[in-house]
Amino acid sequence: MLEARRLLAIAVIPCGATIVQVEPVRAMDLTGVWASQGDLCKMVFTKKGSEVVFAELSDLYGSGFIIDGNRIKAKAVQCTINSKKQSGDMIELNASCASTITTQNASFLLRVIDDDNFARVIPEIENMEIKYTRCRM
Repeated sequence: MLEARRLLAIAVIPCGATIVQVEPVRAMDLTGVWASQGDLCKMVFTKKGSEVVFAELSDLYGSGFIIDGNRIKAKAVQCTINSKKQSGDMIELNASCASTITTQNASFLLRVIDDDNFARVIPEIENMEIKYTRCRM
């Protein structure tokens, strides 16, 4: 009987250690300046005083956007994030967007790679992702 308890304890202890080591998923902070190619950040964005803005010919070097709180600013459109939901490494954003031509609601699905990189998943096209890197300006 004593031997059976010792074997049970040996079997259960490693399982408990595994449960203790599980870390919760942290919410990613999206605030910042993002470019489709990190090495081209200075070609897509420039500083105007203390503000980061799009460079004059930024479209020639890739896409990018600026997230400040619940606001997303791209070269031709501005969005307000209405809701943000993170599940594991996936973030779903629902936003109201406006350009000079139209307004519409948009949904964005992001796959977190790390604190400075994510991929925008395009669900309508299988295996389609656009990667973005945080620019240090």
